[in-house]
Amino acid sequence: MKIAVDAMGGDYAPAEIVKGAVEAAVMDGIQIILVGEEDRIQKELNKYRYPTELISCLHAPEAIEMNEEPALAVRRKRNASLIVATKLVKERTAAAIVSAGNTGAQMAAALFELGRIPGIERPGIATVFPSPAGPKVLIDSGANVDCKARHFVHFAVLGSIYAQHVLGIEDPRVALLNVGSEPKKGSEVVVEAYQLLEQTKNVTFSGNLEGRDFFSADVDVIVCDGFTGNIVLKLTEGLVATLFAMIKAEFKKSPLQLFGGLLVKPGFRAILRKLDYVEYGGAPLLGVQGISVICHGSSRAKAIRNAIRFAQEAVKKNFVELVKKGLGGNLRGSGEDKGSFNQGSE
Repeated sequence: MKIAVDAMGGDYAPAEIVKGAVEAAVMDGIQIILVGEEDRIQKELNKYRYPTELISCLHAPEAIEMNEEPALAVRRKRNASLIVATKLVKERTAAAIVSAGNTGAQMAAALFELGRIPGIERPGIATVFPSPAGPKVLIDSGANVDCKARHFVHFAVLGSIYAQHVLGIEDPRVALLNVGSEPKKGSEVVVEAYQLLEQTKNVTFSGNLEGRDFFSADVDVIVCDGFTGNIVLKLTEGLVATLFAMIKAEFKKSPLQLFGGLLVKPGFRAILRKLDYVEYGGAPLLGVQGISVICHGSSRAKAIRNAIRFAQEAVKKNFVELVKKGLGGNLRGSGEDKGSFNQGSE
């Protein structure tokens, strides 16, 4: 099994990407193909001692920048590292791709090169959130800005299969993120999505979920469009960072508070670790014919290593086949909808 890694994607590429790949090879024994500008990759590799049989390079002279329009960039830059790495999965030279680059471009590349799983019009990004009741899957967290009602059903089915087979949840409960709990609340699209989800056989639908109940509600999969999901994701990241910075500042105000802070520091670190995206590494793009793991644009080595490990586990579990089997043939949709790509980074 080989994992293709886009070495040129992300705010800290290629240095942190290469470092994370080396750590995955050395510590986890994973075979990796680093795709990108070979000279720059090799310069970073020369900083480390690693098993040369586990890491190889594939030259790709171009890179897709964060601010480029995704679909256009994928069509024009056929020699970009992200495209070349995705093709390796298509050709089965690699079993999965990991990238911290342009999220919209990664989705576009997955659609154009790997294709959708039959029955799925819009693949979605599945992000895991910790909560007191256990992990929750948010889908879509950034791939599709505009959605039709039936796409919410697709996300619900994909998220349920992911929660069941990856998180080990027996019968995942699905909720629709909305401005109120009543069935008629929300936009026309969300109201229609509610009605469709009630009729979907292979989903345990629990109704609407308000934002204030996001972490406390007894549900396992939370469904929304990618615009809303990405705001939730980044708002949560920013809130966690701000809260911990404020708590840290308060503890430093007096010797007594500082002493108290030292006593509770291990507990705070454990909580922060659970909330940190770095621990999860990356989020899978569900609904395409291959494993495509999307990392945060600001990912450093640890996040990249964890994303590579996650990709390996998804391949071992044969997740794409699990999705195909779990769809059950009762999804509606032509499969011809090209979708709207998020132009930002995760």
